[in-house]
Amino acid sequence: QVQLVESGGGLVQAGGSLRLSCAASGRTFVNFAMGWFRQAPGKERELVAAINWDGGSTNYADSVKGRFTISRGDGKNTVYLQMNSLKPEDTAVYYCAATIFPERLRRQSPDYWGQGTQVTVSS
Repeated sequence: QVQLVESGGGLVQAGGSLRLSCAASGRTFVNFAMGWFRQAPGKERELVAAINWDGGSTNYADSVKGRFTISRGDGKNTVYLQMNSLKPEDTAVYYCAATIFPERLRRQSPDYWGQGTQVTVSS
């Protein structure tokens, strides 16, 4: 059974940092692109960051460029999101996703989703 399990969310003050982790299991994800989405209450879900299968290419939403960094673990089955200089508007549920076809991240239709982890940034 394929699972994506996020961890690392929590409550942090504005200006602080958090590191989210996503552990993928149930199959190999070596050839999969992976990404982080977020959805705040009353807002549409958005793709925050994406990374290709070997970690050589990354993309970010304009709202997080320069503050967030996505990376993959050596085994390629783990993806991280380092979030610095957090702002109250970063408050959302963050979801990990994986897909064999990278364009599916942009279309918000990946092959696999995690269950989400809450990030709350207080002002």
